[in-house]
Amino acid sequence: MTGDTRQDPASVRSNIWEFNFTLETVLLLVLGIFMLIFGILLVFINTGALPYTPDSTYGLFLVLVALQVITMGKTPFGEVRRTWLVIIAGICAGILGMTACFIPGALSGIIHDLVGALLLVGGIALLLQLVLNKEKAALWIRIPGILRHLTVACGLVYTLSVLLGLITLLPGLVDNAVTSVFLILSGLSLFYLAWSIQKAYTLYSPQATQSAGPLPQGSGNVPFFFRDAPISFTFALLLFLGVLLALLAVLLVPVNLGLIPFSPDGQLGLLIVIMAIQFLAMGETPVGQFRRTWLILFAGLLFVTLGSIASIVPGVLTPVLVVTLATLNIFGGIIPLTIRVLPVFRALINPPAQKAVIPPPLKKLLITQSVLNIVGILFGLSMLLPGVIPGLVVAVILFANGLLLFVLAYILSTLTAPE
Repeated sequence: MTGDTRQDPASVRSNIWEFNFTLETVLLLVLGIFMLIFGILLVFINTGALPYTPDSTYGLFLVLVALQVITMGKTPFGEVRRTWLVIIAGICAGILGMTACFIPGALSGIIHDLVGALLLVGGIALLLQLVLNKEKAALWIRIPGILRHLTVACGLVYTLSVLLGLITLLPGLVDNAVTSVFLILSGLSLFYLAWSIQKAYTLYSPQATQSAGPLPQGSGNVPFFFRDAPISFTFALLLFLGVLLALLAVLLVPVNLGLIPFSPDGQLGLLIVIMAIQFLAMGETPVGQFRRTWLILFAGLLFVTLGSIASIVPGVLTPVLVVTLATLNIFGGIIPLTIRVLPVFRALINPPAQKAVIPPPLKKLLITQSVLNIVGILFGLSMLLPGVIPGLVVAVILFANGLLLFVLAYILSTLTAPE
């Protein structure tokens, strides 16, 4: 007799409320929201109704591109092996984007031309690969269903990328109203592409779309930078966040000394968007990890929207985002710290018959997470009570936070499943 394959009704109900978007789908959705919001806001920016900060706008775009490179090996010119060289290139692109978000005017010309070149050259390269590769458009377009949708979606995204690249590199080429339309169409086409990729993922085996096997890790003939970087999304994001906070801390020193300007809106927008990506990709929130339900999806997309608006239009959401980010940091430190410490106090009051033995790596993990929680609380308080904690002390807190994220990433990479 075969086993009973009927699903438990509670399990079915649970699955209805959850989403299983892939990382690529998540990042495409985030980029699509950014483009759509930019296009809509540009209509009001053109009339003078809203201010505009091009540096943090281009900076946030470059950070999103860098995240795709670091986490998936997907560059603006096509998919490549995720080697250590690619990871480093992605981090460098991310640093440029972060600097543009934090320090207005520091990289204005460079970041503008770089984004324009990435859109133009990348769009042309991807469009040529789509058309010339016999395993892509030529094959997909003949198969009814989702692959045909995927072909159209890719073609739209790549074509609009070329047009936006030309507009960026050649200001005045078209009217700003036309640019708004192209940006809105780009956002919608990215949603279409995200849907097509997610649908194709559910219909076709992931193994069928994987790239060639990794380079031999232990081969002495392969230089380190050209070896595959076998790091998870969690490791990559922690590494990226560590770089972000360490860079922010370093830049805050000359900012507090009055040597360079600073964009609080660019900082808030970037931090909120990165946090939203954690929501969407892992269900990881500042107050703990949750199943990826539609409520988490809604919250993530809402935060992406708020972060995009803050980066593009300064001053509009600053008070709201300061309170939101500060509150999340404070409660995101207090709640897990309380959950972690309470069992220790209970054990001290009522000692168990047999003392639990915590493996050393896990003990390091718990200590690192606890210190991170304390640092997060301090950072949240510094945002809610500006001036109470000196700016240079805030820089030290942020730098410590960045270093601790590096340590956390390393510890997580060494833990085995049983631990």
